[in-house]
Amino acid sequence: MTIQTVLIANRGEIAVRVARACAEAGIRSVAVYADQDVDAMHVRVADAAVALDGTTAAATYLDIPSLLAAARAAGADAVHPGYGFLSESADFARAVEEAGLTWIGPTPESIERLGDKVSARRIAIAAGAPLAPGIDRPLEDADEAVAFARQHGLPVVVKAAFGGGGRGMRIARTLEEVPDAFEAASREAVGAFGRGECFVERYLEHPRHVEAQVLGDGRGTVVVVGDRDCSLQRRSQKLVEEAPAPGLTAEQRTRIHEAARDICAAVDYRGAGTVEFLLASDGTIAFLEVNTRLQVEHPVTEMVTGTDLVREQLRIAEGRGISFAETPEPVGHAIELRVNAEDPGRGFLPSPGRIERLRVPGGPGVRWDAGVEAGDRVEAAFDSLAAKLVVHAPDRDAALVRLRRAIGELEVEGVATVAPFALAVLDEPAFSTDAFAVSTQWIEAELMPRLEPQLRPAPAPQEALRRIAIEVDGRRVVLGLPDALLAAAAGAGGGGAPASAARDEAVLEAPVPGTLVRWLVDDGATVAEGDAVAVLDAMKMETTVVAHRAGALARGIEEGATTAIGDALGRIA
Repeated sequence: MTIQTVLIANRGEIAVRVARACAEAGIRSVAVYADQDVDAMHVRVADAAVALDGTTAAATYLDIPSLLAAARAAGADAVHPGYGFLSESADFARAVEEAGLTWIGPTPESIERLGDKVSARRIAIAAGAPLAPGIDRPLEDADEAVAFARQHGLPVVVKAAFGGGGRGMRIARTLEEVPDAFEAASREAVGAFGRGECFVERYLEHPRHVEAQVLGDGRGTVVVVGDRDCSLQRRSQKLVEEAPAPGLTAEQRTRIHEAARDICAAVDYRGAGTVEFLLASDGTIAFLEVNTRLQVEHPVTEMVTGTDLVREQLRIAEGRGISFAETPEPVGHAIELRVNAEDPGRGFLPSPGRIERLRVPGGPGVRWDAGVEAGDRVEAAFDSLAAKLVVHAPDRDAALVRLRRAIGELEVEGVATVAPFALAVLDEPAFSTDAFAVSTQWIEAELMPRLEPQLRPAPAPQEALRRIAIEVDGRRVVLGLPDALLAAAAGAGGGGAPASAARDEAVLEAPVPGTLVRWLVDDGATVAEGDAVAVLDAMKMETTVVAHRAGALARGIEEGATTAIGDALGRIA
């Protein structure tokens, strides 16, 4: 079977990556887009593009009927889900196959068994993989999580049974924190993945995050392509990844590779996947989860093994199997920095807006995987990942030097980025020396208090499309036109800009664009400066809003309302 046309059911950097792999394989690529992505880079790179008619993830990139309709309209015979969104949805995979299309990924059954973290734990137990204590079924309520914590001790972690990327995960270090952790994890999981089931397990303090990249042919053969370290995280989301994982003993590496292979072989895994582990400071290894998709950090494995993992996905989907039979010997060392539009000095708050200027690093051993170019927008409705900077060198020390040089060449104007954070990390002996003493909590505990906020312009206004039906040569055609263009055509905005009003110091402003998911204090309650008062869902992550001064809080909007940066959530009189 030969794939002719692939619908890429995603956006941004990964959609560009898949389109380029398709081009090299002689396969036609079709992009899909939400209204605000009408001129996004992934749309420009693909051979064709189909509108999804919406502005939210739920109405576009998470809407299975719309995606299948786009595939039919484009004449696609296969679907690549990328990562995030529906990439780990068994329902989507099954719907694609039932529509007669090729799903470029694991079977729906494998996704169900491994994507459900509770089921994956059972498979890992049967495979003899190392595990931390946990409940091997979804929790009925917060009380069950509290009972587990009383029995097994603290800290515990409540995690979404369906999902990944650090979303839907909360750590509780006291019994009083456990119910809130359960509620927050469930709520965030529903928003990010559409399902709120959670489970609980004992949490290992200050662990490293090590993972194994696998490929399976769907007929029982599983090859471990290599391992990576992804310990540099904030809010359980990775920021820096490298391959091979530094500082592992031969025994630890063998244990991780064998466990990853056995877990995936148990379900006749098909396609690319990642098996994740925690590595405690005392050497204890604990299985974490299986990501039944391509990972954001896949380029570091590609750089040290010479493997094109997306091309391998295409080969496997066509039934041609894996192009190699054994784990490749890694050559040199690779490090990836996720160039997120976030401000580390403000607690990694998202920084959506237009990229006014962009200078991309280059030179030997430098790879730039991006979803934006100069003039493009980082959209508030979606993920903050704008690009990935990857370097490869003969050894880790040389890779660190190369990464510093490449970050120095990177220039971004219009949005804040994590580049200053990366330079600060490179100055830290805990990361840059052979000791490699970082952990998954190291950024928040050690580095963030020393980071300075970045100067950045006010966020650009959200651009929207308005759809208008017109007639062209006797046929009805629907045009999607930017509101700004329609306003200009109507002569709106003439007579000069209105004078800006004086700033009301009592206004509690939204620090990020997003949706108000929860008020934490009652209307009229007295709060102190710094008190947590509300929770916003921004760029698929929850952000806590704190009181900017002491006083009585008067709520201004209801839960579920959407906000832009600087919008009034209420007033503290």
